[in-house]
Amino acid sequence: MKEQADMGNAPESSNSEPGSAKLILTLGLAGFFSGIVLVGAYFITLPIIQQNKAAAQERAIYKVLPGCSGFETYIQEAGKLKKAAAVTAGSKVPAVFVGYNQEQHLVGIAIPAQEIGFQDVIVGLIGYDPVKKTIIGFEVLESKETPGLGDKIFKDADFRNNFTALEAPGIVVVKKGEKTKPNEVEAITGATISSKAVVRLLNNGLDQWLPAIEASLPDIPNQSKQQ
Repeated sequence: MKEQADMGNAPESSNSEPGSAKLILTLGLAGFFSGIVLVGAYFITLPIIQQNKAAAQERAIYKVLPGCSGFETYIQEAGKLKKAAAVTAGSKVPAVFVGYNQEQHLVGIAIPAQEIGFQDVIVGLIGYDPVKKTIIGFEVLESKETPGLGDKIFKDADFRNNFTALEAPGIVVVKKGEKTKPNEVEAITGATISSKAVVRLLNNGLDQWLPAIEASLPDIPNQSKQQ
């Protein structure tokens, strides 16, 4: 009986647990302010990211178009190329870049394209000579392919050499050492999926732009010289 009395007279705990409403409110406020921080960081860093992409794209244009000293931006309209203001890197407006040498002669056209690779989307820039109908350069702008294998699409010198005088369109992949035709690309050993993705990127990019390029080719050099 004494034990029961002692238990009945025990003081109540002062460390009462918070109610569920208070917990939900606290979590909601934490999520709200975290969201504000993330959104703010996104909008602060977005212009920097876009500037970096634009700079990388411009460097790539000069790389894929040997001898290029300047370029103009063109979009498609009514099946032909139309000169446009500079298009921001990452813009949803498809555009190509027509390159000229110091004598204002056409050296080629840089064509952006992308394709799903082994890991993620591969974004690239194709250098195309519309007179010789050949690819004269290729640069990877974005890639998350497997280090040591898939990333050889932009690191392996032999693979990159495929794109200095590659007949196009109708590009096909062959095994390394088996190239016999000017429209063939030798795949990277151990990275066949990434190699095929690059070839699809090339073919799809050209399919998208070649009709408009060929329809506009007679006028492009004259448009540059008139400026």
